[in-house]
Amino acid sequence: MSVEAKICGLSTAEAVAAAARHGARYVGFVFYPPSRRNLTPALAGALAAVVPPGIAKVGLFVDADDATLAEALDKAPLDLLQFHGRESPERVLWAKRRFGKPVMKSIPVAAAADLKLAEAYYGVADRLMFDAKPPKDATVPGGNGLVFDWELLAGKRWPVPWMLSGGLTAENLATAVRITHAGAVDVSSGVESAPGVKDPDKIAAFLARAGALDGG
Repeated sequence: MSVEAKICGLSTAEAVAAAARHGARYVGFVFYPPSRRNLTPALAGALAAVVPPGIAKVGLFVDADDATLAEALDKAPLDLLQFHGRESPERVLWAKRRFGKPVMKSIPVAAAADLKLAEAYYGVADRLMFDAKPPKDATVPGGNGLVFDWELLAGKRWPVPWMLSGGLTAENLATAVRITHAGAVDVSSGVESAPGVKDPDKIAAFLARAGALDGG
């Protein structure tokens, strides 16, 4: 089975169209003001409206309150809520029940011990994402183009579906999937021509490579 791919941090109709045209399974919209990829709910709604059926629309949130989530969902028909901050299992479960949407929790990874955090979200999150832990001086928790040691995931199995993220590009994707056996991957900075600016050609190349791979 080919590897499913999520293109995150989309902010233009051109980039959304490229993701859809070349086979993205998920498209991601960021609702986090410190991020250069942040969208207003209105703009996210406009972009979501042109996403073809069959492609899941994901909203990325970082320690967001209920009002922020409600406003985003009011304007944009999101299919999946991605929590990329320090949200507790209780907070994730509350949001899942409050808004009636499946949820994905990001787990920041730099060392083997970090993987233990995932256990707290079993039975709570519908999906997990393993992403590179940001440096201490980072202003955002993801999209930093950092790669973590993929060998930490080698041979691991999880009771829920999961995605691999963190510094992925068309060039290193095959190696990442070979080591981790990821069946789904997430990319943002790896398909940009400049920080926050998606490149349709890089999106096409990444998705072509993902489609040619056999994941877990």
